Parts: sequence; C-alpha cells; structure tokens
Amino acid sequence: MTSPRQTPRYMGVRTFAGLPYADLAGEGQGEGAPTGQAAGRGAADGGERRAAVVGIPFDTATSWRAGARFAPEAIRSASALLRPWHPLHGVEVLRAGAVVDAGDLPITPGNAGRSVEQIADALSALCSSGTIALVLGGDHLVSLGELRAHASLHGPLALVLFDAHADTWDHYYGERLFHGTVVRRAVEEGLVDPSRSLIAGLRGSLYSPRDLDDARALGLELVQIDELRATPPAAFAGRVRDRVAKAPAFLGFDIDVVDPSAAPAAGTPEVGGLLAGEALAHVRELTAIRLVGFDIVEVSPPYDAPGQITSLLAANLAYEMLALAALNRTGTG
Repeated sequence: MTSPRQTPRYMGVRTFAGLPYADLAGEGQGEGAPTGQAAGRGAADGGERRAAVVGIPFDTATSWRAGARFAPEAIRSASALLRPWHPLHGVEVLRAGAVVDAGDLPITPGNAGRSVEQIADALSALCSSGTIALVLGGDHLVSLGELRAHASLHGPLALVLFDAHADTWDHYYGERLFHGTVVRRAVEEGLVDPSRSLIAGLRGSLYSPRDLDDARALGLELVQIDELRATPPAAFAGRVRDRVAKAPAFLGFDIDVVDPSAAPAAGTPEVGGLLAGEALAHVRELTAIRLVGFDIVEVSPPYDAPGQITSLLAANLAYEMLALAALNRTGTG
C-alpha cells in the first residue's frame, strides 16, 4: 500500500483504499500483489486470517432504481481518503498483508439464479481457508449467494442486518429471486438461524400489516427505526450480542437504512432513516461478535449527489467493518 504522503491519492489504479490487488482467479496483479490463492490463504495454513474486499456489480434483481452495478467502482473511488489507523478502536485496519482488494466476482446480467450460484461458488473458494470477505454490492440479492457460501462453511448464520425493509416477501413480479425476497429465501434454505437474527432500521409505508407479520413469523427480531435511533449504539450492540450469542454471524448493511439526506443514492430510498454519524456508530460498536462476513448493498451511484456522499459513506462503513474484522483477527474485539 503506497503512502499518500509520497504519491497523491488520485494517482494509480483504483483499489479499495489503495490496497494491493489479488485476482480471485489466481493471477496476481502489480508488484508485490498476492495471487488469488494467496488472497484466500490464512487460518488454514497457520497464517493469520486475511480480509478481502470483493465487488459484486449485479443489479438485475432491483425493483426501483437500477445502477447498483456501478457501486463497487464508485465505493472504491470514494475510499481513496481512508487511512490505515483507526483512532477509536486503536487498530491498524489496513495493515500490510492483512487486507487485499480481490476485485469483482463474475456474474451474469439478467440471470439472477445463475448469478447467485456464481457468487456462492466464488466466495466458498475464497473463504474456505479463513478469509473474511467484505462485499461491495450490488443489489441485495447478492447477499443470498454470500450466505450460501458462508453457511456451507459455518452452518446456519446469525444475520445482523441494517435495512429499511424486511426483504421477506415470497415473490415480486412473480420472481422468487429478487432483492425484496432475499431474507425469506435465506431462512427457507436454512442459511440463516432466525432465532439468532435481527433486522434493524425498518420504516416506511407497507403493502399491508403482513409485510412485517410474515417476517416475525419466520422468527426474526425486528427493530423499527424510532427504536433504533432512541437506543445508544453501545446499548444496541449489547442487544445484538445477546441475540447472536456465540453463533457465526453475518453483518449486512443496506444503504437505504440511512436517511436520503445522507445517502440519496439508495436503490429504494425511505425518508426518516439514520444519519451518517449514527450509521457509523452503530456498526463501530458491533465488537466481540464472531463475524464471518460483511456486505454493503443497494448503493446506486447514478442517483448520488455531486459530492458522491452515498459512496463516501459506504466506503467509510466498509472501513468500520474491516476494523471489526481486524479486532477479531488480533483478538481484541
């Protein structure tokens, strides 16, 4: 990772926060860049667990604003201002050798089923040796492929999801694989343990009371936005830890949980959400949880403000997630 005090941040090939690039296909790029095999090397061969940033430029399953296919590129660009040291956690998040940018996964535009399978296969290969993947979506359906991969390695997961919507509809336009059905599909496939899972930040108008009743019937704990905003981040994190217990957990963040004033480029925006600082604080406090994967989804850059504030926030949320992975890696989280 080149120091921005030696080379301007706006120079060079754009990776997340200037991290080394490691091709998932196994062809390392750039001087000193690890190969795809090295990107997945970690706990399995006695080394420390590595984190990898992975883009999934897929938005075929969206129902409102398309454009999330451009989010990995935009978030990487906005991440150029990030620095290695996290002053609040006291950890070097981007320490050399601990984190790489693994590029984008192959997907098939227009084919949701095949794309989910491609995501699951690629992430299973990457994470089988202990690598922690942070995915930059993509619409929310990409999470189904991620959860398949992680569940194949760890068993049913505790899902910790920040989202304005429960995403537990059975179908949308007759399609069962859609960004609004992803949580239901994950529960039905046994990828998620609903008794250990919760969705926080719910708000907005509904089609009927069943929208949330059905989510509760699946066994999920639901936290409305007013309750979330009224709960200090540390207290909410304690609630999450109690819910998750010792289960392997997946942390998902749909950008629409944030208010459009701070994140206008959401695929399905809802007013009255978290402010930027609140969102960062809630993610930052989720320490001491066995997090095996992360994602940020539903950023649609074509709808962003001139200053790209949604992508900038998403990049900083990703940084907080990498900080949690670093704390777990060093045993201090």
